[in-house]
Amino acid sequence: MSADSEARGAAAPEAESRVPVLADVAALAGVSQQTVSRVVRGSPSVARRTRERVELAIAELGYRPNIAARTLVTRRSHRIGVVAADTSLYGSVTTLSGIQEAARAAGYSVSLVMLPDLTPDGVRTALEELRSQYVDGAIAVVPEDASQEAVRAVDAAFPCVLAPGLDGAGIADAYWAEVTAAREATHHLLDLGHTTVHHVAGPRDWAESRARSTGWRTALVERVRVVPRPVRGDWSAQSGYLALGELPLEEVSALFVANDHMAVGVLRALADVGRSVPDDVSVVGFDDIPEARFLFPPLTTVSQDFAEIGRRCVRVLLGRLGERVVETGPVSPALVVRSSTAGPR
Repeated sequence: MSADSEARGAAAPEAESRVPVLADVAALAGVSQQTVSRVVRGSPSVARRTRERVELAIAELGYRPNIAARTLVTRRSHRIGVVAADTSLYGSVTTLSGIQEAARAAGYSVSLVMLPDLTPDGVRTALEELRSQYVDGAIAVVPEDASQEAVRAVDAAFPCVLAPGLDGAGIADAYWAEVTAAREATHHLLDLGHTTVHHVAGPRDWAESRARSTGWRTALVERVRVVPRPVRGDWSAQSGYLALGELPLEEVSALFVANDHMAVGVLRALADVGRSVPDDVSVVGFDDIPEARFLFPPLTTVSQDFAEIGRRCVRVLLGRLGERVVETGPVSPALVVRSSTAGPR
């Protein structure tokens, strides 16, 4: 074998072991490096066939984006951090889905930190952890007051958005939309002929709970009706079941329940004490969980677009990061009338 052949043979393994870079992908796909960068970031502005060519080239070469280098050059990682409770509550889970969807559409990846308990210290630690990972900003799905205060404190130096919250870093129109929807639900019961509406509220330190209670109370005051003392649950079906025992049942003909899971417990408790729905008691829930229309009777409730709240959070955060975003108007819940409400007997 000649010396030249030996040299080529020795060089081959080195060439094969070289880590592919963005320029290699661009050359193989026959596009510019800028186009490859757009594909890597998930930008929707790349044509489908072009995207497919770039993705094939990436797969063939085994290319992996150098996130650290891109961050140093642009001072942006195109990553959003999310802090949320480790919960199965329909609203929180669906909000997270909306965040993921909107972030991907905008070319951002998502780093998620799930916390078993949303203590202020835990939220602060989670946000600092995300900040150390060079995310561009964060969304906090943390409904309790103390946790929201922790987010507002961090927001002074690190862009954070609450989902939702009444003020500060929150999505205010989502809060006020819930007030309006709860008011409409209470008016629905009054319009059916009920003299007043009793209320099973959520936890006192949740913004959503206060919004729904505010809407209920506002409707009663507007119609000059007695405002009964509300009873409270913790959003669970069990707490709704137990809440019924705290109500003066002989006076109750209409109930506005602050979420559908508690309404499930209320329906079961009413059945157990021999009260018919809606003949004896009309019941309205809030959230329109997927099971609501399959309950017996099907539940009148407020349909809440949690996914849109998640998408709105992403748009607000991107706006704070200097991105051009298109607003789509306020989040607007809607009353869905089913068989659990009727006029008083």
